[in-house]
Amino acid sequence: MASLSFGGHMPQSHHQFKKSSRRFLSQTQSLAPFGSSLRGFRGPRLLGNGMLVRAEEKGRGSGSGSGQLPKAQSQSEKELQELTPSSGSCDPLCSVDETSSSDFEASYKPKTDLLKAIAIFAAAATGTVAINHSWVAANQDVAMTLLFGIGYAGIIFEESLAFNKSGVGLIMAVCLWIVRSIGAPSTDIAVSELQHASAEVSEIVFFLLGAMTIVEIVDSHQGFKLVTDNITTRKPRTLLWVIGFVTFFLSSILDNLTSTIVMVSLLRKLVPPSDFRKLLGGVVVIAANAGGAWTPIGDVTTTMLWIHGQISTVETMKGLFIPAVVSLAVPLALLSLTSEASGDGPDTSNIMASEQMAPRGQLVFSVGIGALIFVPVFKSLTGLPPYMGMLLGLGVLWILTDAIHYGESERQRLKVPQALSRIDTQGALFFLGILLSVSSLEAAGILRELANYLDAHIPNIELIASSIGIVSAIIDNVPLVAAAMGMYDVASFPQDSEFWQLVAYCAGTGGSMLVIGSAAGVAFMGMEKVDFFWYFRKVSGFAFAGYAAGIAAYLAAQNLHISIPTTVAQVPFLSGS
Repeated sequence: MASLSFGGHMPQSHHQFKKSSRRFLSQTQSLAPFGSSLRGFRGPRLLGNGMLVRAEEKGRGSGSGSGQLPKAQSQSEKELQELTPSSGSCDPLCSVDETSSSDFEASYKPKTDLLKAIAIFAAAATGTVAINHSWVAANQDVAMTLLFGIGYAGIIFEESLAFNKSGVGLIMAVCLWIVRSIGAPSTDIAVSELQHASAEVSEIVFFLLGAMTIVEIVDSHQGFKLVTDNITTRKPRTLLWVIGFVTFFLSSILDNLTSTIVMVSLLRKLVPPSDFRKLLGGVVVIAANAGGAWTPIGDVTTTMLWIHGQISTVETMKGLFIPAVVSLAVPLALLSLTSEASGDGPDTSNIMASEQMAPRGQLVFSVGIGALIFVPVFKSLTGLPPYMGMLLGLGVLWILTDAIHYGESERQRLKVPQALSRIDTQGALFFLGILLSVSSLEAAGILRELANYLDAHIPNIELIASSIGIVSAIIDNVPLVAAAMGMYDVASFPQDSEFWQLVAYCAGTGGSMLVIGSAAGVAFMGMEKVDFFWYFRKVSGFAFAGYAAGIAAYLAAQNLHISIPTTVAQVPFLSGS
């Protein structure tokens, strides 16, 4: 509370800092006559939001002794110079993205922005008129199908259209429910359907937000160094298998996106830039998707199926572990025969040693991973939805980090409030939009009609599940699984039936066949600057071989009644989870 007091009782160092800040800003403003008003505005804004508070904390920490004042003043001036925008740079609070203010003013075209605004409002007005047309009420199914197709095309081509898929998904969801409310027998029925859908969707969103926050806290404490520091081999063939299976088991506890980020970051420390490092990155993508497919918390699609009761914890782990391992082992075996995996390993020093683990990082890692693993146990013990167990784990970790970092103002980034600002919120909003959109199609009965069509023309459930995996390499697997859940209920296929387990496996691993087919692949593509066609030439064939081998392994295991022997299956309180 004291740090927000800007009254007359500020420390002396703070007043000196303000004087030096004004001198520096006046010098900065005099350097650029054109655009100086913008620079002059941004400089004090930085002071008001961040610098004054930090300067006051430094002044308070230095005490009343005058010997610390010159050092505090020089440090404050240094921080100001770092944060005050210079030519060709832009501070974090700047409204101009990746350009300096002068560049922005030189290229700024008010007419272009006006035309864009008019186009957006015109599109919104056209959509409003079209939705309220009598044809929409008379042809609800066709209208919703067209609307979903247009929205989904916007999601697929988000890079070309420069529209974020989360925004497109949210607009699509609202528009679909508007059409549903028009075409429903009454508005009350549509509202009731929306409330039911929102309750189901919110469980997944809360679960994801909790899981992402826990993982972010562990990562900010460098907790994953406990895993990565134990990888010491540099032999290419051995490194291929070690990286693959470390990622596989890491992804079974974490989500596949986080596991990919952690392991690709590790590869940068182990292997110099080369085709072999890119190949290892492809292995990480395959392993992350395979590892997430055999546990209910490893991938968002398996989490969706688990929360809604299509699969259970132990039966899923027993039934999908062997196929998941096969889907990874086959690509690894084939890649081991390639020229990239032969020869001597890279001679590099382990520079990860320079990255120190945060204080109590081991404790936070243990509690965070324990909280994730405890979620299925919580569901079995209490019968409450899994997201409640995830929120419980987050609450415990929140209190723990507040306690162990109490009074450490320089470690605020290690606490939960800062972690919440770094999690993938737009990803959660994308899931929200997609799931609400699919639920509107389910409420209108469109998905049931699609299921009847597939049953009539493709009676083989293995082929239907396999096709879901192949399509998921092109289209996001979240709406595909959501659509499958809407098309087929538990009455048609009971919990842990062959169909639901195959859907979990295929949707989880099918995305590895193309680099754009999964969140793990997209993250790898961005981190290592890998293009679509390189992945298609070097990795896609191996990923498809593993995908097909995993399906064959699952069907063989089911026919021969083979599953992994596990002591977990004998634990009474997990048997019904």
